[in-house]
Amino acid sequence: MPKIGIIGGSGLDNPDLLENPTSVSVQTPYGAPTSELKRGKIKGVDIVLIARHGREHTISPTNVNFRANIHALKEQGCTHILATTAVGSLREEIGRGHLVILDQFIDFTRLRNLSFFDTFEPHNPKHTPMAEPFSPELRSLLIKTCKELSITFHEKGTVVTIEGPRFSTKAESKMFRMWGADVINMSIAPEAALANEAEIPYAAVAMSTDYDCWKEDEEPVTWDQILKIFGENVDKVTKLLISIIPKIK
Repeated sequence: MPKIGIIGGSGLDNPDLLENPTSVSVQTPYGAPTSELKRGKIKGVDIVLIARHGREHTISPTNVNFRANIHALKEQGCTHILATTAVGSLREEIGRGHLVILDQFIDFTRLRNLSFFDTFEPHNPKHTPMAEPFSPELRSLLIKTCKELSITFHEKGTVVTIEGPRFSTKAESKMFRMWGADVINMSIAPEAALANEAEIPYAAVAMSTDYDCWKEDEEPVTWDQILKIFGENVDKVTKLLISIIPKIK
């Protein structure tokens, strides 16, 4: 039977999603996860939920203990991971409130622990393939379920992850567009890479909340703006997660 890890981004880490939730505090070789784990069920499927930035959003993107989060989910026996994240749109066609089923990432972070493999066993280096960092099977299920629910979404998208917590300059935002990025956030790298190193199928649902700052006819992004759009659209992501979880095998 599958056991699904959910990494909840801003506004999507509510343990009320779970049936009969219980809390458990764990330690890992990489320190403590960014929140206590919430264990429960959704439609009969075992779930382990982590709040990426802590229950009260007190942990900045740079200081999220991504290694501990992924390791904790693996130690709990999670067979798959679904992540949620708020993103800024770098494309006109990706509007506010639209969902994006990510298929690629660009890591523009500078200060994070990027790998579980700080050292190698003798003559056994670990270089994890990362050509397809998001599980094709999970992505296919997410796409199919978005269609069933008539949710406005985009079947693929490249996310560039910046260090944060500041937002981009206009020059950076325009550069990321030239690089081919479709959306921008502060969370997916190195989270996706670590899940691949841990050999856990991983997929991420992104919600567009703003247009970063490249779009001259729009006000530059603010945190209040992100919260407003997220609050207006969070039910779509919740409904998507609840609908896809029983389909995962």
